[in-house]
Amino acid sequence: MDGRQQPTKRSTKKQRQPEDPIVTANPHRRTHASHEKHASSSSSKKQSLIQGLLLSILFFFLSSYIVTDTWLWGYNGKYKNWRRWVPRKQLVFTQQELAQYDGTDVKKPIYLAIRGEVFDVTQGRPYYSRGGNYGFFSGRDASRAYTTGCFQTHLTHDLRGLSPAQIADVDGWADFYRNHPKYYKVGTVILEPIDPLSPHPEDCNKPIAQKPASQ
Repeated sequence: MDGRQQPTKRSTKKQRQPEDPIVTANPHRRTHASHEKHASSSSSKKQSLIQGLLLSILFFFLSSYIVTDTWLWGYNGKYKNWRRWVPRKQLVFTQQELAQYDGTDVKKPIYLAIRGEVFDVTQGRPYYSRGGNYGFFSGRDASRAYTTGCFQTHLTHDLRGLSPAQIADVDGWADFYRNHPKYYKVGTVILEPIDPLSPHPEDCNKPIAQKPASQ
């Protein structure tokens, strides 16, 4: 050895550099950020969809009013009555209970029955209250009178003796109330049984027997 200090051997190992913060970022944090971005995008799409739907509904009603002067393109059926959309328990009446809703008490609704079904006709109070043109139908099941037009002796649910055509006519009136835009069904009435041996209701138009002229 010549006594000279040997040069220090330089390490060929690459010095460790600071880690890239992007590479070492918490993967859970990246996933959370991705989820937030996706949720924001989904929320924006839902909001746009709702806005589009509301505008379509508004356009539907405005177009209907401009073209037909009505909000529902001239529709005037039963579903126009908002009460049909409200869930309600159907009531069961006795004939005596139903009679309390004949329009006499202005604080109570007006009910009538046909074919055992009870309908609220309060919206037609001028017609169905006592003294109205159809007041005799209120508070009872007068199914027979709907087809015979006999409002003196046929205000009853007794349909005996009617023809098939007359029965169909009564059913047609029942459909009238079922599909009316203002009237709606509230329940049923328990009808008293008819004695099959009892005479049929007398026809209003039946000629009245005249007393023979005195001789």
